Amino acid sequence: MKSFSPKPWIAPQPVLIIGTYNEDGTANAMNAAWAGQWDQHEIMISMGCHRTTENLNRKGEFTVAFATTETLVASDFVGIVSAKDDPHKMEKTGWKIAKAERVDAPVFTNFPMALECRIRQKLDESETGYYIVAEILNILVDEHYLAADGNPDLEKMHLISYDPVHHGYLEIGSRIGNAFADGKKLK
Repeated sequence: MKSFSPKPWIAPQPVLIIGTYNEDGTANAMNAAWAGQWDQHEIMISMGCHRTTENLNRKGEFTVAFATTETLVASDFVGIVSAKDDPHKMEKTGWKIAKAERVDAPVFTNFPMALECRIRQKLDESETGYYIVAEILNILVDEHYLAADGNPDLEKMHLISYDPVHHGYLEIGSRIGNAFADGKKLK
């Protein structure tokens, strides 16, 4: 095996679109990849110093959409262009925007699934950002992306993952096994 110095290479990394409202009430979005499930009802996201961070400091509520193959270009765009530099960046995405049901934040309806969240805790807060632990208050799923059992069908969504090694995006593929079941073959 070849050795590498420590790098942020945990994979796969989700491509999350964080939705907040700016001070003037307009919708804002940013791309975040350093995140994960914190526990059953909470997520954790590493936030730098962004307009979104300012919005979170003001309201503490946001949405999280899961980027897809179809939303890739605009999802990357909101990650490389700040609302501080381009106040019209959301218009360029072409995304449809609705108000979330349970939090004061926008939902981008071009995405198959979104979480409505509220910050529970900020960790290691500094001038360069912080980590947030947020409670999931509601999950919205476009009915087109539901399986026969009525639950979300992740295979239909064409979700993408960030490749931190080569700075690219990968589409998550097909189901290849059954969790909590396939390992029983070795018992």
